[in-house]
Amino acid sequence: MGFRGFAGAVALVVAAALGYCAYAPDNIEKWIPAAGGLAHSLHDALAGGTNARTSAQAPANVNSRAASVSVAAAKRADYPIYIDGLGQAQAYNAVTVRTRVDGQIEKIAFDEGQMVKAGDLIARIDPRPFRAALDQAKAKQAQDEANLANAKLDLQRYATLVKQSFATQQQFDTQNALVTQLIASIAADAAAIDAAQVQLDYATIDAPISGRVGFRLVDEGNIVSAAQQTGIVTIAQLQPIAVIFTAPQDDLPRIRDAMTAGAPQVLVSASDGARLLAAGKLTVIDNQVDPTTGTIRLKAEFANEDGALWPGLAVSTRLMVGLEKDALVVPIEAIQRGPDSLYVYVVGDDDRVSTRPVTVSHQDEKNAVVAKGLYDGDRVVTLGQYGLQPGVAVSIDASAKTGS
Repeated sequence: MGFRGFAGAVALVVAAALGYCAYAPDNIEKWIPAAGGLAHSLHDALAGGTNARTSAQAPANVNSRAASVSVAAAKRADYPIYIDGLGQAQAYNAVTVRTRVDGQIEKIAFDEGQMVKAGDLIARIDPRPFRAALDQAKAKQAQDEANLANAKLDLQRYATLVKQSFATQQQFDTQNALVTQLIASIAADAAAIDAAQVQLDYATIDAPISGRVGFRLVDEGNIVSAAQQTGIVTIAQLQPIAVIFTAPQDDLPRIRDAMTAGAPQVLVSASDGARLLAAGKLTVIDNQVDPTTGTIRLKAEFANEDGALWPGLAVSTRLMVGLEKDALVVPIEAIQRGPDSLYVYVVGDDDRVSTRPVTVSHQDEKNAVVAKGLYDGDRVVTLGQYGLQPGVAVSIDASAKTGS
């Protein structure tokens, strides 16, 4: 190594030592007490120069470019007050169609998933045994009517013979009792005919309600019994349809007041809340609060003409319990949360921002109602709040969507 190389290495070592002295003067003072003063002097000189440059450049950086923000004006509007919840759609009426007589299924008259009307044929059971029983009851009635006619004639004869003393009073009374007995038999025959007719009618199974049928539960040719629990098919009424949902028990007074004023509106959306499915009305408030959950069950009715709601579908619900007239509304993005209260950034006429504490009475996923702290027409920052400080100049991004 030549002299120049040796001198360069020494200079590099010295520069590194001076840099470490300026970076960590406390360590130098601990290891080499004699050099501690020099190390602290280098550190203070370097820090002072950096701070001076930062202080000199800071105002220039702050004032050189205004912060870009989006704003919206606080506006007066009628604000609907909703109670949000979760619910499930269910058929307005649901029926499991079962047989009421025993026999063999002769015909299945529906297609799975078909819409049926009340009175449409669902299935038919072999009617021959029931028709035979009906014919037998009618024949028995005809026989008893013939016997009654003959007994009445005999009664008239006995009445004449009793007057002429050719027959005893006992014979007359016996014949009279026979006539009465045959009259009662004919009445019993009529009841038997009605019962047999009912059994024959039960062999034809009609839809009790209008709705959509589900899967077929029994196929043609099977023997069914009135005692078995398995039905033939289920029918669900979908128009109208119901939604069962819950609300906190603390909201019950507001719900009752809204119900007294008239059936309040209920909106239902998909479970993620992304798409509105239907609008309906509240029809039933349950008669008790569930003590385990602290909620009250509610039932709403929907026309469901487009079939958007389906039994078992999970939905998000919004029950309207009031309307705040002429409320001061701002986009929810404008509301900021501080350590002590809520606040907003307000842009003044000079395009400089100031903070304003606010009181919010109602809010949803889009808007908030400000009860105190703002005035109609105040411009509030809805985007770009990060880094803002009172007095900072801003430039308004007119191309951004400002909401409200």
